[in-house]
Amino acid sequence: MERFTYFYRSGSPFSQWYPCYFIVDEHTFNCAEQYMMYAKALLFRDEETAMQILRARTPREQKELGRKVSGFNDTGWNKHCRDIVYQGNREKFLQNEELLQLLLDTKGTTLVEASPTDRIWGVGLSEDDPRIRSRSSWRGRNWLGEVLTKLRDDLLLE
Repeated sequence: MERFTYFYRSGSPFSQWYPCYFIVDEHTFNCAEQYMMYAKALLFRDEETAMQILRARTPREQKELGRKVSGFNDTGWNKHCRDIVYQGNREKFLQNEELLQLLLDTKGTTLVEASPTDRIWGVGLSEDDPRIRSRSSWRGRNWLGEVLTKLRDDLLLE
């Protein structure tokens, strides 16, 4: 039977909003959300918004700026977004040893973002909803959980 590790909100080390520092291409990021929104802006060649995202201090501000990326289109984003989130989280966990251990400790489980409001990156259900216990009754895609599960499994193989 499939076992799950549920997470939600910025207090979880698996959250995109979890505060931690890591460096990619000489830029310091304060959370994986900042990296994701920065990479989103670069993907659509919006350098100005990318720089604003680097200066933004909170994930809420970073996400708001990410929503304003010029030239954005769903097709391009959906093609690349999971790779972007994978790369950002790879750096986040490899550069923060205590977080890496927490990720590796989930071995044998599928990570699940128990967000009742997110049906793309999460499952559209809260952790206390009984439907979350069965993949067949999820209301969302769980892209973040899938990315983190794949990242963990890849790191365990390295």
